[in-house]
Amino acid sequence: MAIQAISWSPSGAVRIIDQRALPEAEITRDLESAESVADAIRQLQVRGAPLIGIAAAMGLVAAMREQRTAAVNLRWALDRMVRVAEGTPGEGADLWERLRVEATAIWEEDRAMCRQIGEHGLTILADGAKVLTHCNTGALATGGIGTGLAPIYLAHEQGRKVHVYVGETRPLLQGSRLTMWELMHAGISCTLITDAAAANLMRQAKVDAILVGADRICANGDFANKIGTYGLAVLARHHGVPFYCAAPWSTVDAALAEGDLIPIEQRAAAEVTVMAGRPIAPDGAAALNLAFDVTPARYVTGFITDRGIVQPPFAA
Repeated sequence: MAIQAISWSPSGAVRIIDQRALPEAEITRDLESAESVADAIRQLQVRGAPLIGIAAAMGLVAAMREQRTAAVNLRWALDRMVRVAEGTPGEGADLWERLRVEATAIWEEDRAMCRQIGEHGLTILADGAKVLTHCNTGALATGGIGTGLAPIYLAHEQGRKVHVYVGETRPLLQGSRLTMWELMHAGISCTLITDAAAANLMRQAKVDAILVGADRICANGDFANKIGTYGLAVLARHHGVPFYCAAPWSTVDAALAEGDLIPIEQRAAAEVTVMAGRPIAPDGAAALNLAFDVTPARYVTGFITDRGIVQPPFAA
């Protein structure tokens, strides 16, 4: 698979695929400062929990390109990068190179983690499986082949026939814009559906499994993911469809006891009331635009992680 959501440019900047432009155009951008990386994250040019972490680490290195001969205080930065900075003798070029090595290591570890998730997830995908996905959990959300899409990519790599139903994922359409683009790029059989069509597909027994990602997993197995995930979990339970969450072990927040403690971001109302620059609601309409919802552990068949598949009881 040739999709690479993030990389180093020849000059040392952070090169990304601008995900706002997909699927109409594949545009790469070179980000040369920490501020430009932060803006890219805020504007969803870069998105997906694993990829955001990688971009942040690489952005610190890009910010130092013009300061390789000056002392730089990095105590405000990501914990891992700060530990490297504090543990590296000297300053300037030596420090910059060590941070670049560490940021690249974070990226490479994520690539390996994605493949491990995919290998463990292969056990739930029989030849001919029909899988439903939500949002985007593939190469555009990580440094590798993704989390929720990783088992699908490896099944395809092995010659298994897998068909993917892709939920459009309102309001920003990460499913229709990003997941469909990825799967079609890889030659994987896929069909775009409206979010509201998922229940009918399950009723007709056209879904063998649901695969989603996670932004945070609590100690008891509750987890937060893109808004709409909770509804899919409830529907899956009613129709007897296995419901799996794929995420790296680092997504588990053992210090957080349950999902009710997860803060839920509310994004701008315009993401709901405007589409492609055109209003789709009356001027001044109020809109509730929650970024995530929380799925209780009781609806989860299992978590597919880089350490293996974890099944209930999750608290244990």
